[in-house]
Amino acid sequence: MTRVLFVGQRPETVDFSDPAIPPGFNAEKIHAGISIGMAKMAERGWQADLCLIPPDITAALVLEQQLTTTTYNCVVIGGGIRLPPKSLSLLETVVNTVHKMAPTASIAFNTRPEDTAEAAARWLDAD
Repeated sequence: MTRVLFVGQRPETVDFSDPAIPPGFNAEKIHAGISIGMAKMAERGWQADLCLIPPDITAALVLEQQLTTTTYNCVVIGGGIRLPPKSLSLLETVVNTVHKMAPTASIAFNTRPEDTAEAAARWLDAD
């Protein structure tokens, strides 16, 4: 079975005033988008897990803990971690943690929570 991990920042911790975040986004919309993305992965027959991390020094620990639960074919890193320039350190932490804990997993990036399945498919279909 194909296993996908979707890693995102806890929506309640996102700074929605940051100009790098698309206008009109809020925690409720992100949660709704995550639900759509998770459903799309299930429709493809994939086992998908969600790991929402805090934007602080505990992020690596939360992600490491999740990555030890199973072997993933692909890890999708959400735009909320990747887009804001002030999140560069968090992005590096996430990428390096995935590299360390899941060295055989592909890494993909979505543009919004709803297209998480499409992001994973770019790499899973390539395998």
